[in-house]
Amino acid sequence: MTKMRIEGSFVALITPFNADGSVDFGGFRTLIDWQAKNGTSAVLIMGSTGEVSMLTPEERREIVEKTAKMKTGNMKMFYGCTGTSTAATIAYLKHAKAAGADGAILAAPAYICAPEDDIEAFFAECADAVELPIGIYNNPPRVKSDLHWDHLLRLMKHPNIVVLKESTTRVGQVAQVCAAQPDATIMCCDSPNLGLVVPTMSLGGHGTANMTGNIDPAGMALLSTPWADPAQSVVFRETYLRLLPLLHFTYSAINPVAVKSLMQAVGLPAGDLRRPLSGLKPDHLARGLAIVRTLGLDARYGWKTAPGLPMAAE
Repeated sequence: MTKMRIEGSFVALITPFNADGSVDFGGFRTLIDWQAKNGTSAVLIMGSTGEVSMLTPEERREIVEKTAKMKTGNMKMFYGCTGTSTAATIAYLKHAKAAGADGAILAAPAYICAPEDDIEAFFAECADAVELPIGIYNNPPRVKSDLHWDHLLRLMKHPNIVVLKESTTRVGQVAQVCAAQPDATIMCCDSPNLGLVVPTMSLGGHGTANMTGNIDPAGMALLSTPWADPAQSVVFRETYLRLLPLLHFTYSAINPVAVKSLMQAVGLPAGDLRRPLSGLKPDHLARGLAIVRTLGLDARYGWKTAPGLPMAAE
């Protein structure tokens, strides 16, 4: 079986909520259509940016069932299917496949801080259990478990494992993975604090698995284009330096606080964060709105700010 290949911008989508706190499925449709129209190659629904840990199991299943029917064009629809255990994760994977998901992203189960060998076995067992394209999210800042490149390269030989998203700070690990040229897509988190975007793309990575695409999907699609020729490296450099203030802003609070607050302020369907998270303070949000104006995103996307949240003064 030929593996699915995804290149470009893989956006970790927020979960929009209605005023009463319920999931806003109309908002989901708007966001999915907007991403597809602006060059996004794939979206991850119910990742950490989607506040997945604060969704009920019933909400998680309903989100998969309803949004999988919203697929538009060639953009792939992946779902966060990590559960609290191997068995719970496999159950989510089987449900996602039955509902029509294009694939799933898995991280190590949170809180247990399992050793590397156990987490490698977790990913392998999940990939064996369901005939569904799976991405590995190596995310020690969130889950503490951290896989060495030896573990990752073994896993990437599995026919159902098609994507690696790396979120360590080890450039050397990215280099080792790229040098091995595994039969899988190599992507990295877009956080400028991790510093992985430049080395990943320059060493032959295939794109970014990013949060900032929630606010500038077209810009992140340009930034995430693989370097097929030398000219793309110049486009990348210019785009990265231009977007650097926005990248820093979207990671200026635990995700998705900054990006979701900014989306709400410009009129995108986002809704409030689920408690105990809360939105940005006005002065913090004003800095993000100033970046939106400086980059011309308000004009590009036709945004108007939400009532009571005027654009910051220039």
